[in-house]
Amino acid sequence: MREEYLVVLLIRLCVVASLASILVRFGRFKTMLLREDRTINQRFLLALCFAIIYGTCVAIRLVAPSYKAIDLGLEGSLVAGLVGGYVPGLIAGCLISVPAMFGHELFTMPLLVGVGALGGLLRNYAAGPEEVWRFSPIIDLSIYRMFAQRRDRGRAAYQIVFLVAIVAAEMLRQGLHHFRPRRLFAIWPDWTDPHPAAIIATYVTTLFAVSLPLKIWNNARNELKLEEQQRLLLQARMDALSHQINPHFLFNTLNSVSSLIRTNPQQARAVVYKLSNILRRLLRKHENFASLGEELEFISDYLSIEVVRFGEKLRFEKDVEPATLDRLIPSMLLQPLIENSVKHGLSSKVDGGMVRFRSSLREGRLRLLVEDDGVGIPEAKLATLRERGIGVSNVNERLKVLFGSDYKMWIDSKPGQGTRIEIEIPELQSSLVAAP
Repeated sequence: MREEYLVVLLIRLCVVASLASILVRFGRFKTMLLREDRTINQRFLLALCFAIIYGTCVAIRLVAPSYKAIDLGLEGSLVAGLVGGYVPGLIAGCLISVPAMFGHELFTMPLLVGVGALGGLLRNYAAGPEEVWRFSPIIDLSIYRMFAQRRDRGRAAYQIVFLVAIVAAEMLRQGLHHFRPRRLFAIWPDWTDPHPAAIIATYVTTLFAVSLPLKIWNNARNELKLEEQQRLLLQARMDALSHQINPHFLFNTLNSVSSLIRTNPQQARAVVYKLSNILRRLLRKHENFASLGEELEFISDYLSIEVVRFGEKLRFEKDVEPATLDRLIPSMLLQPLIENSVKHGLSSKVDGGMVRFRSSLREGRLRLLVEDDGVGIPEAKLATLRERGIGVSNVNERLKVLFGSDYKMWIDSKPGQGTRIEIEIPELQSSLVAAP
């Protein structure tokens, strides 16, 4: 087998890998790969992507005949059908062959259109979309599965049919080329009585020229699926954490209403009205983030309920920098902290106390402070508060999910003097945070 011919075949594989890598860098193309059900417009766009790349390769070979290895029209048409189905396969095969038709290679268009349809046929008869992406030219594994593992026989048979179809397409191209060399391009040993190894290498190159893009693009699909699964997992964790807060707050408020119904029905009605406003807001909001101003409005409604319960013993002060009001914070971030201050810090204090909130911006960081002058937290309990306290641990977990290591949370408490919780997060504006 002559070395020059082997080099041409190797270059073909390098070109295939390069083109597949170039295509997968386009975000829109990656998105189309992930879809299995596409609209007509999406199918046409997918076919156009294949036609531009592989059709350009055919044109380059016509302009510079010495670059034989770059012509991948048959492989591109087949892959277009495998990935997109009949419509992209037919359209891509037709468009890819246009440069060859201008070069008077008249057999090219019927062949490539037929091969594109063959790719769509293989896709249509697959047991599932993933069977196309699993194709491997290593046939011995499929034969082993067919005889050794009964449950995989259908899959193995399909893989063998897949391989035979690619070989048949290459045989058809070679047959037409030998019948009318000037009407169709094909790579074939150009010396008399080529060695069988050279012929086998030709077919093996075609097999890998089809399977390489599938493998490269399947890796990209798997990465996109993994990112989507991680996003859904993150959203599920956030929803679970939020649902831990809302019932906790609701049950405490209903307990307050139940105690007021007998002693002060008028106040009980006022609490129910405030509670309905809060629940309306909770049911309406599904975002992970809200502006600080919106959260403070929520806190105002919450504290108005607690003031009815505690009377003048409960006081609330806030020192908010105006620039922080439109900055985004995790929704329902402040309520559990302030509830902890009221429930654990001030409720057992005879003369009540004060809850203070402060916000400020420093060097692109938003600082939030919640403190009270209540009974404080014992040192032994303070050490495990992040992990065991319902409100604090929930807030800490949500911050960890949303910001990773890019946040800080300090908790300082002294028995008899009060508790201070300070949070520092990146400064976020509404234009920088996408909806989930």
